Amino acid sequence: MTCFALKRTDIKEAALAPNAAPSGLGPSDIKSAYKLGDGGSGQTVAIVDANDDPNAESDLAAYRSQFGLPECSTANGCFSKVNQNGKASPLPTADSGWAGEISLDVDMVSATCPACKILLVEADSATIENLGQSVNTAVSLGAKYVSNSYGGGEDGSEASYDSQYYSHPGVAVTASTGDSGYGASYPATGAGVTAVGGTSLTADGSSRGWSESAWSGAGSGCSSSVAKPSFQSSVDTGCDKRGEADVSAVADPNTGVAVYQTYGGSGWAVYGGTSASSPIIASVYALAGAPGASDSPNSYPYAHADGLFDVTTGSNGSCDASQQCNAGTGWDGPTGLGTPNGTAAFAGA
Repeated sequence: MTCFALKRTDIKEAALAPNAAPSGLGPSDIKSAYKLGDGGSGQTVAIVDANDDPNAESDLAAYRSQFGLPECSTANGCFSKVNQNGKASPLPTADSGWAGEISLDVDMVSATCPACKILLVEADSATIENLGQSVNTAVSLGAKYVSNSYGGGEDGSEASYDSQYYSHPGVAVTASTGDSGYGASYPATGAGVTAVGGTSLTADGSSRGWSESAWSGAGSGCSSSVAKPSFQSSVDTGCDKRGEADVSAVADPNTGVAVYQTYGGSGWAVYGGTSASSPIIASVYALAGAPGASDSPNSYPYAHADGLFDVTTGSNGSCDASQQCNAGTGWDGPTGLGTPNGTAAFAGA
């Protein structure tokens, strides 16, 4: 599995002048763009990644302090970090690449749902088995929202992986669709997973205050093995089987988000990739409230599409069925049904 975090290297911002804001979108921007209110108190969003970020908690503290967010630490019970078996030790080997992914993920939960608790589950390595076990661990520890910012190509074993790791009724499991444009990625194509695509997000003078288009790197496509879910019968995906994405959020590094990361980084940086959009959407689910115990939360947006901003411009490549790679009215591959307009599309009946 490959993580989908993209760090901009053309912005050098090791230290900030007093009272200066970091480059990149911050919590107030995410809240404004997606019309999000307060909430999420008592809800736990889990982040599943591979390897250890030894600075995860201290970097998270710096991010939240910069933006005036409440403390989220081990000491106050808001933050916890465990291995794939749910234990505080031993943790996996530290890795600076995955550390950037981890910082991006926890910062996006903080930006979207500041009142949520954060559970970081670190897999021993980036295999589907270890990452999948980490998903199971997150659910066993009580998380109702689990974000997965990684993926890989399908190999015909998806039904087995789904049944072992990614099928959790009553839990919103999100996964990034990838950063390489048109082409399907698992576990985003999983039957029980909300596949999260990506957009370019820019402030403007419209009534919304923001405009969005499909990001050219956002993954999309048709599964080769996962059956079409019943909720996709209401839209034209051009796929005989499962199509991705379902929904989307900002992912373009050129309209990217501020992240604080020091293990392998020098502090503030701007990140993008669908690694940003997956934890944002998992956190919007948390703001919407706990899913029904037997529900498949990836069906919710299809029942409440009017609670989304429809993204109708942009493309991520060329494909046989135009809607799979070109944004347009209704469902399309790069952005799914659209981006959050509040939380209505992410709540059950």
